[in-house]
Amino acid sequence: MGDKVWRDLVAVSALQQAWVTRVDLGARPLAVYDTPTGIYVSLALCNHGGADLCDGYFDGHVIECPLHQGAFDVRDGRPVDAPATRAMKTFPARVVDGVVQIEI
Repeated sequence: MGDKVWRDLVAVSALQQAWVTRVDLGARPLAVYDTPTGIYVSLALCNHGGADLCDGYFDGHVIECPLHQGAFDVRDGRPVDAPATRAMKTFPARVVDGVVQIEI
């Protein structure tokens, strides 16, 4: 018990290229980022103001919250611009047979 498992999330072909795509896993809204170095996944809601990060500006590896313009590095969740001060929740992600999977 307590072992993490890989779950299918979304087909790579369904992602918006070089952008962020919202995917719901059950009741959990997730943001899936298509970056120059691979696919990354985080919770979709900003931990600062609760806004949907999928509505924010995405550039390479940085997502900017649409509410207060705090920004996070999607590769590890660390805040890179105020007012964000806490890392966002990210999930290990991989692509298997054209499907994005996350470890939960």
